[in-house]
Amino acid sequence: MRRDDRDEPFDDLFREIERMMNEMMNGADANVNFDSANTAENGFGMDTHVDIHETDSEIRVVADLPGVEKDHIDLECDGKTLTISAGSDHHQYDERISLPQRVNEHTASATYNNGVLEVVFEPAKESSDISLE
Repeated sequence: MRRDDRDEPFDDLFREIERMMNEMMNGADANVNFDSANTAENGFGMDTHVDIHETDSEIRVVADLPGVEKDHIDLECDGKTLTISAGSDHHQYDERISLPQRVNEHTASATYNNGVLEVVFEPAKESSDISLE
């Protein structure tokens, strides 16, 4: 049975990008490989998706973390960037997500259910003016 190229329409594109990248780096020691089986082990991979939803009253970050236990998730926020670190037997996730606006990290709430992490922030109030004396 002959393979139908329509099953994976981007294979040719990725092969061409690999060839050009390898050619650009003089090929010998630096081979670029866009094999999706390898990307999942290097942080957020092909099986992970992050969405950011912004309204006037909240910033909501939704991330897929398949196979991760709740106890293995660490979250940090400095008001501008959310860092998600998580691990399972097969994956190590470590992602820095730039938030669309400054948030009040002290009001954050997070839930994790069926492999989906959801973090909700309130936008930070306007920063106060600093008077120069």
